[in-house]
Amino acid sequence: MPALKPTTSKARITWLGFVPDRDASLRAVATDAVDATLEGFPGEAHGGATRPSCVRVKSQYPQDTIIRNVRQLSVLSAEELVATAAEMGMDAIDPALVGASMVIEGIPDFTHVPPSSRLQAPSGACLVIDMENRPCNLPAREIEREAVGFGGRYKRAATGRRGVTAWIERAGRFAVGDVLVLHVPDQRAWTHLADARR
Repeated sequence: MPALKPTTSKARITWLGFVPDRDASLRAVATDAVDATLEGFPGEAHGGATRPSCVRVKSQYPQDTIIRNVRQLSVLSAEELVATAAEMGMDAIDPALVGASMVIEGIPDFTHVPPSSRLQAPSGACLVIDMENRPCNLPAREIEREAVGFGGRYKRAATGRRGVTAWIERAGRFAVGDVLVLHVPDQRAWTHLADARR
């Protein structure tokens, strides 16, 4: 029995991009297709096999410890972007402003798919979902530059809708319009989360 099961859930890529210089800005550059490598999307500032540890893992490692990079990509749901924009009182949010690598449509409650799920492209290229991506102030700054008065609304509106971080498990091509198949871990839900949060 395989540990990962293909599902009938599918998602269509509606947007692709990469952040060329995260020190300058989180803003992404849109592209129609990407030939992903095991280090992520070419030109993506968040790419690489390793990365320095950050505040997200401060309970595990001292700042700037070199660790495996499971945050190569930021994958968002088109439906959740629409819901975030609506809560903010905006018509839409440009995925470039939130540093998106990929936007997909078709999977409900996408931000909360199980960690270690896979999204596989027709080319065979496959990404692994690491975990929920929590909203921060960096996208808010980019939104504020484009729509004064709205940036401060982003973090709250995006909570539970910010998408996921991911890494490339199998290299290959992703293109706008591709239909991805969702594969999920074949395991029961872990019921001891309250203990883990103590």
